[in-house]
Amino acid sequence: MTVGGVNRDDIYEALVGLHHGLDAEQSLLVSNRLILLLAEQIGDRDAVLQAIEAARLPDPVDRKRG
Repeated sequence: MTVGGVNRDDIYEALVGLHHGLDAEQSLLVSNRLILLLAEQIGDRDAVLQAIEAARLPDPVDRKRG
């Protein structure tokens, strides 16, 4: 599925691959590192905080379409 120009399936596959072969602790560390790198790429504090809040929802992308 493509939303906002982003193919969610491709991103999901890349995220699954990122965690392949890692134990739980390594997986958590790489996830946290990725989150910080993406926050730096976004560069907008309010947008990052909104995304953090949206991440707690069942599906923040579907919520925006409704």
